Amino acid sequence: MEKINGKTTLFFKNKPSIIGTSTIVGPKEGEGNLAKYFDKIIDDDKFGEKTFEKAECKMLTYAIEHSIKNAGLKLDDIDAILSGDLLNQIISSSFSAREFNIPYLGVYNACSTMTEALLLSAALIDGGYMENTVAATGSHFSTAERQYRYPLELGCVRPPQSQWTVTGAGSAVISARQGDFPKITCATIGKVTDFGVTDANNMGAAMAPAAMTTLLTHFKNTNLTPEYYDLIITGDLGALGSRLLKDIMKERGVNIDLNHVDCGELIFNIDEKEYQGGSGAGCSATVFNSYIYDKLKRKKLNKVLFVATGALLSTVSTQQGETIPAIAHAVSIENDKGVNND
Repeated sequence: MEKINGKTTLFFKNKPSIIGTSTIVGPKEGEGNLAKYFDKIIDDDKFGEKTFEKAECKMLTYAIEHSIKNAGLKLDDIDAILSGDLLNQIISSSFSAREFNIPYLGVYNACSTMTEALLLSAALIDGGYMENTVAATGSHFSTAERQYRYPLELGCVRPPQSQWTVTGAGSAVISARQGDFPKITCATIGKVTDFGVTDANNMGAAMAPAAMTTLLTHFKNTNLTPEYYDLIITGDLGALGSRLLKDIMKERGVNIDLNHVDCGELIFNIDEKEYQGGSGAGCSATVFNSYIYDKLKRKKLNKVLFVATGALLSTVSTQQGETIPAIAHAVSIENDKGVNND
């Protein structure tokens, strides 16, 4: 594994493969644009459980278990699970991990946790320390709302700049196995960025600068331009945040208009009242591990830069008037062969 420019970008010599994924989403997500790509759509937000928190945990457990099955592996083949979520003490992830007799690394970078887990998995495998790992995360609208904003019973009106936390979980199996699989070629570790946004309902504005910082660092370290990638997909900026990112990138002389899209823009129908689109750790996890992974497998996409973003706030920091720091990690996923345009 090679490291350059302050060790912020890692180049993986052995190019770890993504050999299987799985996704599960809630009813609202199942009515959206990507419904046919999800492995399972539940018709009850509680997933048969007594609480929304238990439902979130159950969904993450499902995604992890089925990604292993979809990869053609057994539990004993997995060396570690790297997982996180949005709940205090990442309880969905740790409670899910207790269902598997597998070493567990709990990770947290808010909604950018999926890319954090992917790059850490790739580093462990590329370094020869492990053969197969699972990278997973999830979120739930109802658990996130009452933790970060208001009790659900209040029925508070949502401001137009807000997003809708995705109810869903996504999981990927990263492996040393070679073959015709999408491969992680490099990854850029993000830096905490704070442009002074204080509105906890405006995650797009808070996270767009972090995405910009990571993208500029990635292009500098790799000597690449945006045109190299078939798709640059950010996680959870939503419609407003996506527009802000394009604008501030242009101000720095980089145009990503032609090949950039955001997971939050993709997951819901545009006529639904979710305002700026989806958010939450489950947003980028479900979109990447379903729709994007499908396109990579079928060679409809060949080179994808996956840049999930996370707002590193807490309920306490928001109530104390703190600004919202954010972070973004970039993971490059490529096929060995070219795009199939058939």
